[in-house]
Order: sequence, then C-alpha cells, then structure tokens
Amino acid sequence: MRLPDGALARLTAEARACTRCADFLPCGPRPVFRVAASARLLIIGQAPGTLVHETGIPFNDPSGRRLRAWMGVTEAAFYDAARVAILPIGLCYPGTLPQGGDRPPAPGCAALWHPRFLPLLADIRLTLLVGGYAQDFVLGPGRVGDRVRDFRRFLPRLLPLPHPSWRTLGWERRNPWFAAELLPALRRLVREAWA
Repeated sequence: MRLPDGALARLTAEARACTRCADFLPCGPRPVFRVAASARLLIIGQAPGTLVHETGIPFNDPSGRRLRAWMGVTEAAFYDAARVAILPIGLCYPGTLPQGGDRPPAPGCAALWHPRFLPLLADIRLTLLVGGYAQDFVLGPGRVGDRVRDFRRFLPRLLPLPHPSWRTLGWERRNPWFAAELLPALRRLVREAWA
C-alpha cells in the first residue's frame, strides 16, 4: 500500500503538538511515541511515566528494561524506530494517583490518535498489548490475567502482556507458565516479525 507523501510525518507533527488534554495533565502535554511506516512491531502500552515524560524516550524506565528482557532484545534493537513503533493509549504522562501509581491515560486520547496512525503503519506484523488499558482498547473489556494466560488465542497478530512494572513480579512467581511458555513465544514472534 503506497502512503500519501508525508502523511505519517504530518500526522506525527500534529500529534506532537497536541494540547487537547492540557487541563487533565498535571505536568502539561508532552506526547511520547515513535512511529515509522517501515515498523514491523507495534507496542501499545498504557501511557508515559515520570521518567519517560522527563526524557521523551518511551519505556526509558524500569518497566521498559523488564519489557526488553521479556522480549529478549537489546536497547538498540528496541529503539530502532524503523522496526519498532510505540504508540501508547495515552500519549502524555497522566500524573499520579493520591494513593500511588499512575493515573489512567487521558480519556479519548487513543480514540483520537490510534485510528489515524494505525492505517499508516501497514507493515506491522505483531502488536504487543502491554497492560490492561491497551488490551481493553483493542480487545474490549476483560481481565488481563485471563487474556495473557490465553495468549495463543490472539496469535499471530496480537500478543497480550501484563504491564512490566515491579507489581508484576509476584504474579510472575505465581504463574511459572509465563516464563516457560509465553516468553519463548514472545521472543520467537519478535524475531519473526523482524525477519
């Protein structure tokens, strides 16, 4: 499929300049995402965290390190924008909840940007749905653990994953099938997507 000249560049510039949710965002808008028409792998996560907001680099935090370890890829490969697109549900950092943890992504952000970006990412072979917000947006409401456990049902185009935060460590220990079954499948699918 041939894209109109400059369509992705224009949309990227428009998204980077977005201030639609400025009143919702305690640190102000700073859309953090990466897209390229040549990308073969798409990662849909929740929203940038504090470190990502500060640096403007997606998954530039402990969760990103865990995700890269799960995928079995180097930092250089992960940040190869020609192969990996990263488009979170909320493009901007939503702030923290009073009791800790990040607030949910800004309402309507994914509905505004995803339908416009995804048709321009025509070479995507595998989409990783990282966490509940990504899974709910793409698959509809459901339980993260159930979808991750039943990951084979979504293959070969989609792969649901838990959020790679420290909170998942206990869940991983209680679910040894994740490391034994899902992670080898994830690593194989990533290699195949890049082949």
